[in-house]
Amino acid sequence: MPADPVAPPAVTEDDPGGTRVRRLVTVVALAAVLPALYQPSLGHDFFDLKIYMRAMDWWATGHPLYDYVQSDRVQGALYFTYPPFAALLLRPFALLPLGVAVAVFTVLTLIGLVVTTRWLVLPVVERHGLPRLFAVTVAVLLVLAVESTRETLTFGQINMLLVVLILTDLLFAVPGERRWAGVGVGLATALKLFPGIFILYLLATRRWRAAVVASAAAALATLLAAAVAPGASWRFWTHELWATDRVGRTDYTGNQSLFGLLSRLTAPQKPSQLAWLLLVAVVVGYGLWRAARAARAGDALTGLTLTGLVGGLVSPITWTHHLYWFIPAVVVLVDAALEARRDTVAGAGQRRRLFALAAGTGFVIIYGVVTFLDWGVAPTRTDDVGEFVARNAYVLLSLLLLVALPARPPVGAGRRARP
Repeated sequence: MPADPVAPPAVTEDDPGGTRVRRLVTVVALAAVLPALYQPSLGHDFFDLKIYMRAMDWWATGHPLYDYVQSDRVQGALYFTYPPFAALLLRPFALLPLGVAVAVFTVLTLIGLVVTTRWLVLPVVERHGLPRLFAVTVAVLLVLAVESTRETLTFGQINMLLVVLILTDLLFAVPGERRWAGVGVGLATALKLFPGIFILYLLATRRWRAAVVASAAAALATLLAAAVAPGASWRFWTHELWATDRVGRTDYTGNQSLFGLLSRLTAPQKPSQLAWLLLVAVVVGYGLWRAARAARAGDALTGLTLTGLVGGLVSPITWTHHLYWFIPAVVVLVDAALEARRDTVAGAGQRRRLFALAAGTGFVIIYGVVTFLDWGVAPTRTDDVGEFVARNAYVLLSLLLLVALPARPPVGAGRRARP
């Protein structure tokens, strides 16, 4: 007699083995893509870090710090442009061999990246019951794929130090009303000025004490640098700070600020200062208004993200590696999409729109504006719509997110609490 046919095993939704395999395949696939994304950027060869180290050597041998200059085929003459307080922190690295300094900067950047990504993602993971290790691992790999991260790592920039200081302050110290709230923002401002926009954010959210502490921390760090290096400090604050030509061409595509956009429209001439200042006033007013509303509603992440986007737009020079703030924007969008109700037509539509905006933002910031495109070395005016969009992708995306980024209700106000 022929054997009775054996029925295939029943397929159930509880398939931990298959789930683990799919997650492993996802992680391996993402990790496999990273070398291709980083390959074009390897030519940077830690260019910015080498400027820092050589400037420190130059300074240590008795030369004026801000006289150090290094040529670049695209930007022309490049100088050391950080405030004196940053120079004090960098100076000990001049004692290390360049290879050791590169290794230290890279390791610290990677540690900062993992820690901050975990801070951003874990609340979303816990609130929506997502697999913890898998979600954080995928998030870290995606953050590594973003152009701003690639540029930070391959140029040897200090941006992740600033991000750690700012997020520590604005995600933990300020909402928790800690006595030291504001110190992180103040130190970050003394290091690179750009984070000063977050002091305005503290004022806009009426965090008066934190704003005073931040201002005091920035002032004390600056005074410390002035006491150690009075000549360099006087020169920086009276002259070098105002010389934007020392950091490169404002019309270069890598400058993704409003001033960069205007410069690309008028190149080789300079854009109208009045037009730029009017745009800055509108963006600062609207952006900080939205950021303050989000923060007062209990959404600290959306508030600081909007502020970071405002800072990138209004700074005269915003290089691609400065634009970390798209990363928390994607986290906010995904969280809001997961929160949207699926059992109503309006909720389902909102969910699709938010996921689409998150995916579109992710695509733009991973592909980037300078990694895979050669924009040449000569100042050229933007001539058509397609080129305008391509050369100003981050500026346009920042403006879109400034309007479209949702302010999420706090836990307990119609929002699911952590499991």
